[in-house]
Amino acid sequence: MNIRLLLTALVLVPGVALAHTGDPNHLGLGAGISHPLTGVDHLAAMVAVGILGATIGGRAIWVLPLSFVSMMIVGALLGLAGLPLVGVETAIVLSSVAFGVMIMLNARPALLTATGIVGLFAVFHGHAHGAEMPAGGMAWVYVAGFVAATMALHLLGARSVIAARHHGEMFKRAAGFAIASFGVLAGAGYI
Repeated sequence: MNIRLLLTALVLVPGVALAHTGDPNHLGLGAGISHPLTGVDHLAAMVAVGILGATIGGRAIWVLPLSFVSMMIVGALLGLAGLPLVGVETAIVLSSVAFGVMIMLNARPALLTATGIVGLFAVFHGHAHGAEMPAGGMAWVYVAGFVAATMALHLLGARSVIAARHHGEMFKRAAGFAIASFGVLAGAGYI
């Protein structure tokens, strides 16, 4: 399936179709899917993981997204349990900035280093998702929703690098700058 068609369909699907008021399964799923899409800093960081994985290449194209999703689930469980984590919003903003700068500079750290960086930031993203689960939703359905949305955003990032292969360096510089800028603007409270 064409990724543009999929993204267009996701944008055009009305939110009420996912809500199914009164059914906690759908409340959790709809809320889980939409949560990563509602904050520019979350959105930018998740697309950036896909771009970073494709930029580093090799196994990083799938290891970085899987690391992010795995550690995001760990963070979500902490948030769902009500365990506090200091600096969640700051870490989310910093993830956009760090990932954006890495992409802009065409950084290619060792796979273990990149996985550690991505995994650490993912815990904070997951904590935010878990702590903000709507009341009345089923946790596992909510988690499944934001995991699916996150994976789609990672795929979008990786596919964008592949699609822009003829203008790869220019694309990565522009994308990295935009992602880092979204992080800075979100941190400053402008978006």
